[in-house]
Amino acid sequence: MPKITKNPGHSRALTRTHKIAIAGVATLGAAAVAISAVPSNAQSTTAEAPAGKVAYSSEQIKDVKAGVTDQLAGASLKAEEIAAKKKATQAAAAHKAAEAAAKHRAAEAHAKHKAAAAAAAKKKAEAARKAKAAASRSAQRAAVKPVAAKTYANNLDGWIKHALDIMDDKGIPGTYSGLHRNIIRESSGNPNAINNWDVNAINGVPSIGLLQVIKPTFDAYHVAGTAHSQYDPVANIVAAANYAADKYGSIDNVDSAY
Repeated sequence: MPKITKNPGHSRALTRTHKIAIAGVATLGAAAVAISAVPSNAQSTTAEAPAGKVAYSSEQIKDVKAGVTDQLAGASLKAEEIAAKKKATQAAAAHKAAEAAAKHRAAEAHAKHKAAAAAAAKKKAEAARKAKAAASRSAQRAAVKPVAAKTYANNLDGWIKHALDIMDDKGIPGTYSGLHRNIIRESSGNPNAINNWDVNAINGVPSIGLLQVIKPTFDAYHVAGTAHSQYDPVANIVAAANYAADKYGSIDNVDSAY
């Protein structure tokens, strides 16, 4: 007799369908045993059977067979329905899980996009701030950059040019040629020239400087910002031009003693 060996690795749990099928087979087997116990010449009715023995009719056997078949079919159908419902439930759960995963991925992607946009906006704002700060510093440097003072030659040409800049700033009319012509006639370009013989000299207020201005006239038409001295060439020219503008419209209109 061959040895019966157990293989625990291949044992499988019986399913509900298997259990129902086995029960049906067992019932059918029991019925078959009962049928085989009935003699072949047995009567079709149980009333005629001998005392102490149970006889089965062919109708009863058919009913048993039909009942077992119906039970097996019903159990199989029910098992299929259960399996189908379970499969549908699993499919719905899988679909729901897939939707949740998709939503999660979409949320993560949205969060990443939002974070990237915020980082880009912050970077742009920082760049704009730095550019503005750099422009402000540049403007400040330009504002505080000292402007080199304009220099003039210490001669007749330089004195006239310096006087013209002051006259232009103060709105006093006159040209280089008008100033130069009258200076040459009055003092020959000597800032220390003085007239000690005319009526002004006799009255104690001699004409002094490049344009021979007397003290009262110089004081009355002196321009702020220039030296308060008749001998100062620039102050003398500007005061004389201011006086000529008041009396003649411009130093350019003067061609003789004024």
